[in-house]
Amino acid sequence: MKKTLITLTILLGYLGSRAQNARFTTDGVIEFERKMNMYATLKKRINKDNEAYMQPAFDAYKKNQPQFKILKSTLVFSKDKSLYTPIEDTQKDGNGFFGSDPNAMQINTIFGDFATGSAITQKKVFEEIFLVKDSLRKINWKLTSETREIAGFECRRANAVMMDSIYVVAFYTDKIPVSGGPESFNGLPGMILGVALPHENISWFATAVKDRPVTAAELKAPVKGKAVNNKGLNDTLKGVVKDWGTYAQTIMKALTI
Repeated sequence: MKKTLITLTILLGYLGSRAQNARFTTDGVIEFERKMNMYATLKKRINKDNEAYMQPAFDAYKKNQPQFKILKSTLVFSKDKSLYTPIEDTQKDGNGFFGSDPNAMQINTIFGDFATGSAITQKKVFEEIFLVKDSLRKINWKLTSETREIAGFECRRANAVMMDSIYVVAFYTDKIPVSGGPESFNGLPGMILGVALPHENISWFATAVKDRPVTAAELKAPVKGKAVNNKGLNDTLKGVVKDWGTYAQTIMKALTI
């Protein structure tokens, strides 16, 4: 019995020491990769009303373009702020008929302030730039017991439905105790390192996490663009696409995710 107690004491002391020495990242830079299955996305748009021109365009796209469109971005973060910034697509001139499609682009630069619950998003919509000032997106997450490793961190899965119909799968790590993530995804008890929208054929996953101090200059909110809030932007977009038929819903999703 005495031996057992000694062993237990040593074990608890060891675990306590590990907990005290655990490294939590509160400042740094995360590199993300955005991956979209363009074949699946474009195929869904073909219907009896547009197949005469969409099917040939789709066939030509498959001959000249890869199935997956891969784009990169960075997320600079501190304990209470983050700045998500797309990296310019150097292949943008080679995307053919669908090169200007919002689904094939990264249109958002997003500054999040977790202390105030606010966000500033610089959003490029075709040839116009908007500066959207509003609250951080609210997502009702449901945590699960599933885990996976992403960029060297063990992450826990959470599920949600946003915008009434978009199913979201996210993976977050509590080793980065910042409630942020790529694009406008946030609200979990740790940094989101992976997001997938299975029915939209799109995902964002971290490829590297750099644990380092960040400067105030690296976390400056964007300032350029026509000032609106989320409702104002949605009203403007609905007015633009109101005569675009079934394509309107696809565009609205791409512009507001």
